[in-house]
Amino acid sequence: MPYYVANLNIEATHQAITGSFSEYTSLCLVDTLDNIKALGIYAGHQFDLLGSLSDENIERISRQNRRKISVIICNPPYNANQQSENDDNKNRVYEHIDRRIKDTYVKLSSAQKTKLYDMYVRFLRWASDRLSDDGIVAFVSNSSFLHKNSFDGVRAALAKEFNELWVIDLKGDARSSGDARKRQGGNIFGDQIKVGVAVYILIRRSDAVGFKIYYDAVDDYAKSDDKIAFLNTPLEQRRMTQIRPSSDYTWLDQATEDTDLLLPLANRQTKSAKIKSKERAIFKSYSLGVSTNRDDWLYDRSIETLAEKASLLVNTYNTVPSTADWYPDTIKWSRNLKRRLAQNRREPFSRSKLVLANYRPFSPRYLYKSDLFIDEPGLADEFFPSAGDNMAICFSDVGSRTNYCALAVRGISDLHFGAAVDAYQQAPRYRFLPNGERIDNITDWALNRFIAKYGRKNVTKDTIFYYIYAILHDPIYHRKFQLNLKREFPRIPFYPDFEMWSSWGNTLLEMHLNYADADPWPIIRVDNPTKRDGDSRPKPILRSQPDSGLVVVDSDTRIGGIPSDAWRYRLGNRSAIDWILDQHKERSPRDPIIKQRFNSYRLDIYKESMITLIAKIVRISIDTVTIVDAMARLNGGPDLA
Repeated sequence: MPYYVANLNIEATHQAITGSFSEYTSLCLVDTLDNIKALGIYAGHQFDLLGSLSDENIERISRQNRRKISVIICNPPYNANQQSENDDNKNRVYEHIDRRIKDTYVKLSSAQKTKLYDMYVRFLRWASDRLSDDGIVAFVSNSSFLHKNSFDGVRAALAKEFNELWVIDLKGDARSSGDARKRQGGNIFGDQIKVGVAVYILIRRSDAVGFKIYYDAVDDYAKSDDKIAFLNTPLEQRRMTQIRPSSDYTWLDQATEDTDLLLPLANRQTKSAKIKSKERAIFKSYSLGVSTNRDDWLYDRSIETLAEKASLLVNTYNTVPSTADWYPDTIKWSRNLKRRLAQNRREPFSRSKLVLANYRPFSPRYLYKSDLFIDEPGLADEFFPSAGDNMAICFSDVGSRTNYCALAVRGISDLHFGAAVDAYQQAPRYRFLPNGERIDNITDWALNRFIAKYGRKNVTKDTIFYYIYAILHDPIYHRKFQLNLKREFPRIPFYPDFEMWSSWGNTLLEMHLNYADADPWPIIRVDNPTKRDGDSRPKPILRSQPDSGLVVVDSDTRIGGIPSDAWRYRLGNRSAIDWILDQHKERSPRDPIIKQRFNSYRLDIYKESMITLIAKIVRISIDTVTIVDAMARLNGGPDLA
């Protein structure tokens, strides 16, 4: 249908302009990404597909493929990935183009994970290969390639394959949060589009060398109509800013350049090193948090409810044959779970798999720790075996869209520990071998570097751990390295007073790890029961009012006497207090089976324990802010020498 509509539009437009009808004979009915015969030295198999519908269409395709193409203009079709394997709505594979992406964009990327196979990237790869030695590619697409860490390989490839880039950034990324989300403004294509948008022109010149970037961006907070008007200015009349890429192919918001002089918290080279002489980071190992891909089934506040859910999940899964090509929708399927089923992997229910995990800040949940049903377990077994005692620093992963967050925890943390969409890493104090032996996770390389700087007095692997935790709470460090923390793992500076910082870190660790034992803040509780019908319960509200020092729990109860400074202790984009309120909200589960059979959570059941917890978190927040303020007042700064 799009083929015929396009043809009719071209012919109708020609007739309207010229006054006479003429047949358009150059439109080709073919999947562009399958039409790879004309991709120069990258040519591969010519798929038949729709090209075989008629001899005339085949000739049109062949004629186009024989031509030298100097201009490619495209608004690529976009379809997002499916939300669940149950949706059965996968993007199809384009073997040749996807291989080219792997050999160029992915190969040149330093990101740990790259998701570069959406339709925008595929069409960019196709157009870059199809263009002749001199030519122009003009796209309207997702703006992720401008700034996302996972697109550094795309930026590197564009710098090698083109000579100029002219780009107009229309912003509009709805997946950012807080003030950053507000600055993005409205999306030029309407609220249904969640990704940022850019219009850009790539120029290739056979007689030119180097790569230049010319950039213009719509104002922050602009509405959709303002962005449309912004596009009316011709390119030659714009005051384009020339961007000079950094050595790591960063184009926008370039980070501080002196971080190479600091100690890497962790890196892939050290993690994979087989001999100690190759270790060049503070922590030997680290891992993303646990990704269940089925939180409704594998997490719960109640250990008994979780046992019931997990037992049902196991029993339902075990009824499905390994040869199945149809999957019951009573389970949330994923690619990994389907693969494990095909391998005939089975697992009996066991209460020993019910463990306490760190779901969100100061919000533990019971987790069914299953090798079969947890989609991506990370290194949970190596860091937190059932018989081992350990602690870890949980911190924002590279590319986080929310404000930076670091919090010490005991035990497993969730992949989205401090944000709904951003990932979190864990760096533990110790690791455990398969035989249960506990070994240091802080490298000898790091210990030697600290001893060389501060001497042997009071420098141990424990005090280094404390020192690191303090640095990750330092507001001056956050301010200076804000952009770096979005692009790479933290790098740790040498501050003048090691003992002071180590002492602060130890105090913060003790508070944050043992928050449940904190001395509650003397909050003021006010109960004013509202009139209700019958046995109805008070309406949950769960709203904080920092200016008034209040938390409104429900229509009956509020608590006051909270210093406004307590809300200054923030983890990501929320205060610690607001994390507690958020995690006690009544939400309808997405999974229909969970919603029908296990949706028993009610605020009134947990109201008293939540109020007690808030009083303790207020104490933790005030004491944390006191230390953080002392850090900010301390003279001196990081020693980069």
